[in-house]
Amino acid sequence: MTIVPKTFGQPKTSPEVLLDALFRPMGIEGVYGRTGRYEAIVEALAALISRHREPSAQIMRFPPVVSRALIEKSGYLKSFPHLLGCVCALSGSEREIGGAVDRFVAGQDWTDALSSSDLVLAPAACYPVYPLAAAAGPIPAEGLTFDVACDCFRREPSRDIDRFQSFRMREYVFIGMPQQVQAFRERWMTRATGIADILGLSYRVETASDPFFGRGGVLVGKAQVQQELKFELLVPVRSAEQPTACMSFNYHRDHFGLTWNMRNREGETAHTGCVAFGMDRLAVALFATHGVETAQWPASVRAALGV
Repeated sequence: MTIVPKTFGQPKTSPEVLLDALFRPMGIEGVYGRTGRYEAIVEALAALISRHREPSAQIMRFPPVVSRALIEKSGYLKSFPHLLGCVCALSGSEREIGGAVDRFVAGQDWTDALSSSDLVLAPAACYPVYPLAAAAGPIPAEGLTFDVACDCFRREPSRDIDRFQSFRMREYVFIGMPQQVQAFRERWMTRATGIADILGLSYRVETASDPFFGRGGVLVGKAQVQQELKFELLVPVRSAEQPTACMSFNYHRDHFGLTWNMRNREGETAHTGCVAFGMDRLAVALFATHGVETAQWPASVRAALGV
């Protein structure tokens, strides 16, 4: 598979300037209020990505929470427990809940009264689509394509402007036979680099691995790189020396097919793949590359975005 190199340049705008111009602090690292200037670019990016959507794609938009049982069955808890956020709530009798409030008023800890619910915060946009596809019956010969999006959460260090805890993800997902999935990924690597070109971004595409948990996860990550199961499009956001993954191109093989018993009419297990767009990372990358004043961006970039 071809890796696309491109000459890197240092970002035009510093993270400190970007934070001051585009975001408002909310008291938690990696969670920000977003200005209208910034949101206009996120919306323009979403429209641009939609214009590249394949005609057969089924559009799904998911809430920012997902069933805990779904995430457990998908294998996310075993692979990325350090990133998962669970939804907890006060439960019990009125007296018990009131006691927790009284402890808070008295300046004491009240969080021991929380209990986990059947929801977790969505760690990626694609997880709900696999059981939906499985429930619809055999995967057709031409495969299935989905356009999915949601607000996501990952509990990770978020001191840098290119790594939020709360962020938006857009994905195109394909479910079919191995050759179809690989062709889908190749096709989208070409399209996605084309999108980066018209946006005037400096980038390169490299093999990559997901941040699997623990010592065993290191070995899994190395195997992922060796087998070229994941590529990332990297853009200088903080620096050219430490570029930011703004898009990823993933081949899951038969993991979700086996997990959700997705098969074609001949009984063969389906494979899956996706291209993921980090909407907030892409927006930040545009401001880092072209500056905070969108009116001063290159005319070709403004025309592509319609801004």
